[in-house]
Amino acid sequence: MTRQVQSYGHVVVIYGGHSAEREVSLNSGAAVLAACQRQGLEVTGYDLAEGGVAGLQALNPDLVFIALHGRGGEDGCLQGALELAGIPYTGSGVLASALGMDKLRTKALWQTLGLPTPESVLLSPEADWNEVADRLGLPLVVKPVHEGSTIGISIVNSRDELETAYREAATFDTRVMAERFVSGDEFTLSVLGDSALPAIRVEVPSGFYDYEAKYLSNETLYHLPCGLDAEQETALGELCLAAFEAVGCQGWGRVDVMRDAEGRFWLLEANTVPGMTDHSLVPQAAAHAGIDFDELVLRILDTARERG
Repeated sequence: MTRQVQSYGHVVVIYGGHSAEREVSLNSGAAVLAACQRQGLEVTGYDLAEGGVAGLQALNPDLVFIALHGRGGEDGCLQGALELAGIPYTGSGVLASALGMDKLRTKALWQTLGLPTPESVLLSPEADWNEVADRLGLPLVVKPVHEGSTIGISIVNSRDELETAYREAATFDTRVMAERFVSGDEFTLSVLGDSALPAIRVEVPSGFYDYEAKYLSNETLYHLPCGLDAEQETALGELCLAAFEAVGCQGWGRVDVMRDAEGRFWLLEANTVPGMTDHSLVPQAAAHAGIDFDELVLRILDTARERG
């Protein structure tokens, strides 16, 4: 694909911020910034924690690449500010970003539309822990409603562990949920534009794809091809695209899925600003489809230009 780099204008890559995912965001932003520089774009990197939205506007961007993970960057707040300023940006809009950041409401929407997702409940300090365990079964998963990168997440194997897991998750978010545990293989499906990229099967020796397994460990295995036959992978792609569209996501993103012992897929969450680090899944899936990192960044920018 032939492009005129001047047509992108001044691109600002936003990263950093104040969320619990700041360090991952700094790494994602640095990788995207370097890719833009290699392609000869007029580009500036900007840590939103340094000067807020006012500092961003002072840079006079023509286009913004959002590499800001977590709250403040992935939840619709930044998107709303950019909408008001009339600045095109990558990724999903205000509503889809806010909804995608709220795991519980995303799952409620999927359930309403008949899309498969594990049963979940909202927890509180007054919760009847035995009732929660009886309803969802053990083991179960406890997680903050508004965090990403598996921050604050626990797999609970006994009733005695449930309240402790709740309190740990509550240090990251005022809303905490419990979710039925699905035993099986974990898959992730990246979306670029209107298309599904090749699915990845994630294998973790510890059995828990937590923050360390995602970003720090060299033992995590990413299977490409994912091991599904053509029919199964097509079905997975169709399910994830339907889930992505249901939330209203645009441009690019990722949907995480479990496959149980009977071969059924279960939607876990939608990610509207996925990681772009050397351990990240979207770049791996794109590379398997013949799209190198620099080209991936440009294609994501293209989706923003088209929408803008």
